[in-house]
Amino acid sequence: MSKVKANDTVRVHYTGKLTDGQIFDSSLQREPMEVALGQGQLIPGFEKGLIDMAVNEKKTITIDKKDAYGEVDEALFQKISKSQLPEDIKPEVGMGLVGSNAQGQQQQFRVAKVEENDIILDANHPLAGHDLVFDLEVVEIL
Repeated sequence: MSKVKANDTVRVHYTGKLTDGQIFDSSLQREPMEVALGQGQLIPGFEKGLIDMAVNEKKTITIDKKDAYGEVDEALFQKISKSQLPEDIKPEVGMGLVGSNAQGQQQQFRVAKVEENDIILDANHPLAGHDLVFDLEVVEIL
C-alpha cells in the first residue's frame, strides 16, 4: 500500500480545532481538499502530518503554533481613528475589516479593541498564537 511522500498530490478530509476543542474549519461537509505537497500551500505542521499516511488512514495531529501561524506579532497591531472608517460602519471587537496600504494592496484586519475615538486593528492571522489540532483522513494519493 502506498503512503504519502514529499511532493505528492493528495486529497484529504480534515477538521481543524483549537486545543479546547473549538472547531475552526472542516472539509467533512464538502469535497476533500486537494493539495500538492512541497508547494507551500499548507502550514508546515499540517503537511508533515500527512507524510507516511496511507489512503483511508485517519489520525489526529497537534501542531505547535510555530509550525502553524506563529506567535502573535505585536507589530501587526495599529491604532486608527474611528473617523477613518466609513460612516456606516460601527466597529465591534472581532469584526473583520479590509484596508489598503499606500501601494493599493489590500490587507485584512480584525478589530482588537474599540476605544472612544479610536480602534485597535490586528493584522495577525486569526489563528496566530494557537496550537492547532487536526483530524486527518487521506482520501486519495494522485
